[in-house]
Amino acid sequence: MDHFELKNGALHAEDVPLETIAREVGTPVYVYSRATLTRHARVFREALSALPSVHIAFAVKSNPNLAVLHLLASEGYGADVVSEGEMRRALAAGIPARDIVFSGVGKSKRELKAAVEAGIGQFNLESEEEGVELAEIAAVLGKRASCALRVNPNVDARTHAKISTGKAENKFGVAYDVAAGIYARLAGLPGLQMRGLAVHIGSQISDLEPSRQAFIKMGALMETIRAEGHEVTHMDLGGGLGVPYKVGESLPTPDDYGRMVHDVAKDWGVTLMFEPGRVITGNSGVLVTEVIRVKQGASNPFVVVDAAMNDLARPAMYDAWHDFAAVNPTGATMVANIVGPICESSDTFAMGREIDAVKAGDFGVFRTAGAYGATMANTYNSRALVPEVMVDGEKWGLVANRIEPETILAAERVPEWLKQA
Repeated sequence: MDHFELKNGALHAEDVPLETIAREVGTPVYVYSRATLTRHARVFREALSALPSVHIAFAVKSNPNLAVLHLLASEGYGADVVSEGEMRRALAAGIPARDIVFSGVGKSKRELKAAVEAGIGQFNLESEEEGVELAEIAAVLGKRASCALRVNPNVDARTHAKISTGKAENKFGVAYDVAAGIYARLAGLPGLQMRGLAVHIGSQISDLEPSRQAFIKMGALMETIRAEGHEVTHMDLGGGLGVPYKVGESLPTPDDYGRMVHDVAKDWGVTLMFEPGRVITGNSGVLVTEVIRVKQGASNPFVVVDAAMNDLARPAMYDAWHDFAAVNPTGATMVANIVGPICESSDTFAMGREIDAVKAGDFGVFRTAGAYGATMANTYNSRALVPEVMVDGEKWGLVANRIEPETILAAERVPEWLKQA
């Protein structure tokens, strides 16, 4: 459920007409609903309420906007970060350092040092080598870093190949069959406090059975490690729960997920940790765009919009689907190709799709754009970075300015020696 609905024939974000935002801010523009974000955060937490001890850390990579993070901090969420920049954002949003989990396969020594100094709550180690480096850094600083070892269970999440993270050929974690030995060696290092295990098999998960199998394997590994005399007090089960991108699409709900986790892990005697991202923010946002023109095609017309693959990269990167709707629908429909203005054939949002009929000057939205939308935006073709808006009932405001090409240009330099060439 989201709060983007037709009211008096016009699409609104909560109580604000999207056309109002489009005209005042300009397009393209991301619009987020506070009510949707709050609802999704609470629904996910409630789905885990039967578990004895839970820590939820929002996956910042899915939507790092400061206002979004501030809202989730007020809901008691921690943060799952994968860079020093994301860590700084989480801290700036008011998320306590102790509630931050630092994940990611390529943490640099600088990032590890900064995170130890900040006092973050847990490092998810991706390799034995990383653990050794972290131990040395923490020891020099006179601290012990709390850690979980990320394990690759070699389980296929049955999701898109580019967002699968739990198969043997994926770069994440350590191999399952050597994990116990690595855990034991790291537990002996003075700069580390090894306290748990971590697993994450992929994103946009639409079938819970692979997750169940991965969690069962992690439970068995936990028992092996405990039997060898080592402590395991935390089990990080990652995130990845999917959301419906098409009208009528049915996916597992947070309640379904919570029941599965309870069935597998209720007697583990650990704090269970979760890193939801898309399931919290996906349906909380839309990308509003204006139709530049409708151009005749060989078979279907091309609806050329001012949003592009630099604003919403998912269709070009993953062949991802985003429902498209007119902000002021007439009831008429058309079959069309929806494309952006970037000079790439991959700048395509839909081909041969039945959509609300639109014409030049009309506004439309790409739905379910609150996750992996603005965060993946770039300035290809020297385009502006897309702005972001938050709506709360009848109130709304910019939460990220449009960064114009001239601002980006001002950060570039031509050295004197090149001017003289």
